[in-house]
Amino acid sequence: MRILDSHLHLWDPTVLAYDWLEGDLNAPFAAAELAEDRIEDVQREAAVFVQADPRTSQALDEVRWVDSIAEETGVIGIVAGARLHKKCALRAHLDALSEYERVVGVRHLLQGERDGFALRRAFIEGAGEIAARGLTFDACVRAHQIPDVTALADAVPDLRIVLDHLGKPAIGTSEDPLPPSVEWVRDLCTLAERPQVMLKLSGLPAESSGHIDEDQMVPFLDAALEAFGADRLMWGSDWPVSSVDSEGDPLYFPGNRDDWCHTIADWARERGADVDGIMWGNAARFYGLPAD
Repeated sequence: MRILDSHLHLWDPTVLAYDWLEGDLNAPFAAAELAEDRIEDVQREAAVFVQADPRTSQALDEVRWVDSIAEETGVIGIVAGARLHKKCALRAHLDALSEYERVVGVRHLLQGERDGFALRRAFIEGAGEIAARGLTFDACVRAHQIPDVTALADAVPDLRIVLDHLGKPAIGTSEDPLPPSVEWVRDLCTLAERPQVMLKLSGLPAESSGHIDEDQMVPFLDAALEAFGADRLMWGSDWPVSSVDSEGDPLYFPGNRDDWCHTIADWARERGADVDGIMWGNAARFYGLPAD
C-alpha cells in the first residue's frame, strides 16, 4: 500500500510563534519527531503539509521553513495559510507563494470565524482570486458551519474545495459515543452535491480526545462514503493534533498516525472501495500532485 497523507502538520515553536499551542502540543513536531512516527507496512509514503496557524505575519515564513525540510519529511505539496478577505494583501501574498513550487493550495482557518464569514463579499472575491490562480482551498469548519462551505462552493464554482476532518462532527468519546446527527448527515449530503468539493477522512481522533475506536468511527465513515463516493474521499492523519488526548492531562499517542491509516485502509477494503484512491490517488488528483 502507498499513502499520501493529505493532512500533515509540522511546527517548531523555536522557529515560529503559535499562540494556540498548549500542553503536549507545545513542542517541536517536525522532521525528527515524524521520523519516529512513521507508518508501518507501506511501500511508499508522502504528504501534503497543511498550515499550522502560526501568527498571521509568519504565514510566508512557515512555507519557507516547511519547504526547507520537505525532503526530510516527505512533503510534496504545501497548503499555505492565507487571509482571503484581505484583498490587496492577499494578492501580494499569493505572488510570494508562487515562488514555491510545492504550494498547491491555501487555507484560511474558518472554524474560529463568525458564522457567515465565508459569505462576505471580500472573502468571496478572495476565493475567486484563489480559483483564478489554480490553487485549492481547504475548508476547516465546525459541523454547524458546513452550510457556509456549500454557499461558498455555489458562489465560486471554479474553486476546488476540500472539507477538512469531515466537518468536525460531534462523535462523543470512546466511552460514550454519539451517532451521526441528522443535521450533520443532511449538510454533508447537500455539500456533496457540489462536484468540485472533496472530503478528508481526517481529524476524527482529535474529536474523540486522541482515542481511536473503530466502532465509534465507522458510522461517520460510512456516511461520508454514502455522500461523496469513494472517488472524492482522501485520507489524512491530522498529525500530531489527532495524536493528543485533549481531556484532562494531555498525553501524546505516537502510534495514532499508523493506527488511523490502517483503520481507514481496512474500512475501505471492507466496503469494497478503492483503497489506493482513498490513500493516494484522490488527494494527488485534487492537489495536482503526481499520481504515480
